[in-house]
Amino acid sequence: MVPHLTTALTGPLLELERSFLDHSTAIERWFRSQWQDYTPPFYGSVDLRNSGYKLAPVDTNLFPGGFNNLNPEFMPLCVQAAQVAIERICPDARSILLIPENHTRNLFYLQNVARLVTILGHTGLRVRVGSLLPDITAPTTIDLPDGSHLTLEPLIRRGTRLGVEGADPCAILLNNDLSAGVPEILQGLEGQWLIPPLHAGWATRRKSKHFAAYDQIAADFSKMLGIDPWLLNPYFGVCGEINFHERTGEDCLASQVDFLLTRIREKYREYGVTEKPFVIVKADAGTYGMGVMTVHDASDVRDLNRKQRNKMSVVKEGLQVSEVIIQEGVSTLETVNGGVAEPVVYMMDHYVVGGFYRVNTARGRDENLNAPGMSFEPLGFATGCNLPDCRQAPDAPPNRFYAYGVVGRLALLAAALEIEQTAPAEATA
Repeated sequence: MVPHLTTALTGPLLELERSFLDHSTAIERWFRSQWQDYTPPFYGSVDLRNSGYKLAPVDTNLFPGGFNNLNPEFMPLCVQAAQVAIERICPDARSILLIPENHTRNLFYLQNVARLVTILGHTGLRVRVGSLLPDITAPTTIDLPDGSHLTLEPLIRRGTRLGVEGADPCAILLNNDLSAGVPEILQGLEGQWLIPPLHAGWATRRKSKHFAAYDQIAADFSKMLGIDPWLLNPYFGVCGEINFHERTGEDCLASQVDFLLTRIREKYREYGVTEKPFVIVKADAGTYGMGVMTVHDASDVRDLNRKQRNKMSVVKEGLQVSEVIIQEGVSTLETVNGGVAEPVVYMMDHYVVGGFYRVNTARGRDENLNAPGMSFEPLGFATGCNLPDCRQAPDAPPNRFYAYGVVGRLALLAAALEIEQTAPAEATA
């Protein structure tokens, strides 16, 4: 099944996709040279928005939790990419420890963990799943809705190494984004690869740092291709020291909203875009679509009611929001089964391994879709993201999805740069 795309088949985005096709050889060579300078994250996922005139990433997740939503036919791609990632980190590895989120009641998330176990197992590794939950005191097997099973085990710290009973792994793969902070049991480890590194977690990571890195990557890529970087890069600004409950920081927020909307209107005039511009205000740290709102005018952030302030003030793990990123809103013109949709691209090492559409029938094309009511359509990338067909039109499925893969890889490259730039001094010594 190929989802219905309502995107207009003319205009700048079609030109952008044609440029990708015409220069695919140069693009792949450019990526190859970039990956000689940067170490790719072990895995990642990127939320994209296709507005018909712009194709841009709006979020990049370094602890992706939806591998169970990928098309099972792409399992060989996942295994091959994971094999490369493992060889890059610890080529002699025999076992790996996977540490998931503490969502033991979220069986769909645990299906993601089980899928990761399967992928890693096919690379020749013995995979154990160690839980940070204090009530996991013995191996605990959980039956999952798809008929699979997952066994969680208590973590055991021995000096500066971490494992589970009977296993002292070479590497530890985090599928826990550390929103609640870095647990003591993960600190001060020696002689084991911890991937992603601790500073990639939301305890320290900031979305604004990622998009600053993306600015640099998008500028270099666009210069190479001879295109306007705005076509694949959302404007953004930052406000720190904000408190939605006490209504402090509103002047900064309103000023940034007004500044960005002015810049976006100028670009809209340049490209003949007639829709009303908007921005997305969201917590600078955190995930799960929490602390997000759509804003069309600076006055909108000065007149928040109590419900809106409560929604914006707290994110995952109950953490208070004190910093926000104001990001250019990129509307989506794609639909699947009558619902507004956005593509999500999944990668391991520097390879695209699949993707899906996030669909939400309760949300509009200018709203956050990572919200209650969303569903996933795993067949959206049935033709893959890696092999364009230059004989077909830019809007043909393999070519449209190739464009998604290009922009997804740009975001992953930005994540690699971000991780390098934000590494603690001791990690780079």
